[in-house]
Amino acid sequence: MAAPVDLELKKAFTELQAKMIDTQQKVKLADLQVEQLSHVKKHAKLTHAEIATLPDNTRMYEGIGRMFILQSKEEINNQLTEKQKTADEKIKELEQKKMYLERSVKEAEDNIREMLLSRRAH
Repeated sequence: MAAPVDLELKKAFTELQAKMIDTQQKVKLADLQVEQLSHVKKHAKLTHAEIATLPDNTRMYEGIGRMFILQSKEEINNQLTEKQKTADEKIKELEQKKMYLERSVKEAEDNIREMLLSRRAH
């Protein structure tokens, strides 16, 4: 009778281990994405601050691929603001995703603990 219980626990532990490895990889990926988005946000903020010191009639160009397009200062400022806003939203989503992944692993661990305690009680 001990053999089926051991197989069941072994299977649960194996699933938990696989889930934890998968979750750790996803959390690391999310951390890298947050770091990259933070860099983009910082770059946009610094560029925005630098542009703010220039006169309004300054000719500005936006780099698109290998060419540059003449843009107004207002348009460039709007693009930089939008870039920062988008980065903030994505960072927030990634942080929520990380919290969800960590919570799901904790729930799986708790389920195995409950299984172990119920086996010991019998």
